[in-house]
Amino acid sequence: MDGFAFEELSVGQTARFAKTITEADILMFAAVSGDTNPVHIDAEHAAGTMFKQRIAHGMLSAGLISAVLGTRLPGPGTIYMGQTLKFRAPVKIGDTVTAVVEVTALDPAKRRATLSTTCLVGGKPVIEGEATVMVPARG
Repeated sequence: MDGFAFEELSVGQTARFAKTITEADILMFAAVSGDTNPVHIDAEHAAGTMFKQRIAHGMLSAGLISAVLGTRLPGPGTIYMGQTLKFRAPVKIGDTVTAVVEVTALDPAKRRATLSTTCLVGGKPVIEGEATVMVPARG
């Protein structure tokens, strides 16, 4: 796995991860999380909602941000300390969600980084937020 030590980070660095959301993803997330809200798992119920169809759990898409932070930027060894999230639009089965993170601030004394976090579908934001992470030092 790739990744960066704190000393290798700079403001403006970005990384991304994309995944197409499947029926199986939604059902597995419901099973693991215990969130069986019918808008996610019951097509008949979801048809009567403002979305008119099933939608993915917001936290399923948000989990892709964690994938970027833990595997790409900063990468392995990163400790997630905080996250804000604003859910802007629903994600449907078949949508490809791209999680993008960008380093916006660095605190060398504490080896912490602040990153803007965005999930996009078709180039439009479905989630926006900010993460704070602790990053391992070199070697």
